[in-house]
Amino acid sequence: MKTKKSARIKITGTGMYVPEKVLTNKDLEKMVDTSDEWITTRSGIKERHITAPDETTADMAVIAGKRAVEDAGLTVKDIDLILVATSTPDTIFPSTATWVQKGLNADYAPAFDLSAGCTGFLYGMIVSEGLLLSGSAARVLLIGTECLSKITNWKDRNTCVLFGDGAAAAVLEKSGDESGMLSSYWKADGNLGELLILPGGGVLNPASHKTVDEGLHYLRMKGNEVFKHAVKRMGEAALMALKKAGIKREDIDYLIPHQANIRIIQATGRRLKLPEEKVFSNIHKYGNMSVATIPIGLHELKEEGKLKKGADIVMVAFGAGFTWAAVVYKW
Repeated sequence: MKTKKSARIKITGTGMYVPEKVLTNKDLEKMVDTSDEWITTRSGIKERHITAPDETTADMAVIAGKRAVEDAGLTVKDIDLILVATSTPDTIFPSTATWVQKGLNADYAPAFDLSAGCTGFLYGMIVSEGLLLSGSAARVLLIGTECLSKITNWKDRNTCVLFGDGAAAAVLEKSGDESGMLSSYWKADGNLGELLILPGGGVLNPASHKTVDEGLHYLRMKGNEVFKHAVKRMGEAALMALKKAGIKREDIDYLIPHQANIRIIQATGRRLKLPEEKVFSNIHKYGNMSVATIPIGLHELKEEGKLKKGADIVMVAFGAGFTWAAVVYKW
């Protein structure tokens, strides 16, 4: 279906980075009471990348950001805004985005963080759309970066098997043709906040011997409840965004869902009645990288030559907050 031409934004460059160290399910068998079969069956994950002890969220973002800028045929001096989506900031303040600005040597480009859990990259696209179309910026460097290994309790077999580290970036500009972001849908429900939370380190539970002893600086998740809400809300978001874009489900070329769990990915695909080949998944080799999963998926599809001009893509995610969102995009 041909979409109506209007002002929109588009991705002009992408880049990604994952740490060198790979932690396999076999490695985890030596660390906690689990097995490769148990992890694979329940999550679809076979391995994940883990940062070095001195490697940070900002370090990964800088590499991914440089690669995206180069891919766009630009230099860092062409960037008007650095927007970093993350739930694992290097420091509570200054923002991770300012550390990234320093690492990129990006002069005085404004920089700030966006915290929306795993939905952060899509929230970032929606925020960037407003800034670009209003003329507040001409080029935005949007980065999704996450260092979850450093807030994971490696003694908790229910959560430590799920997460990995990584970063991906996109350069966003106004579109001069029919390609670009066609529609979006975003929501949140703070009543569900305690289902996926990092309790310690903020002003609610400031760092102390007590918070360390109680493990409040590790993420906590009620997996079954998260699963139930994630499937419902991701399906809702995708359908609403498609309706706004005037795109039918059968016209979707690729669904890029947040890579949290293979069962959630498959359930979302079924909700949209899509064949398996149209539902992107790379969870087996990266695990759940939170906000980095969707931009890495987009980058990999592009690099593999699977995104043909005019392809209709749906990106959908849910995350801590709870937040959920979808973006419909024409390549």
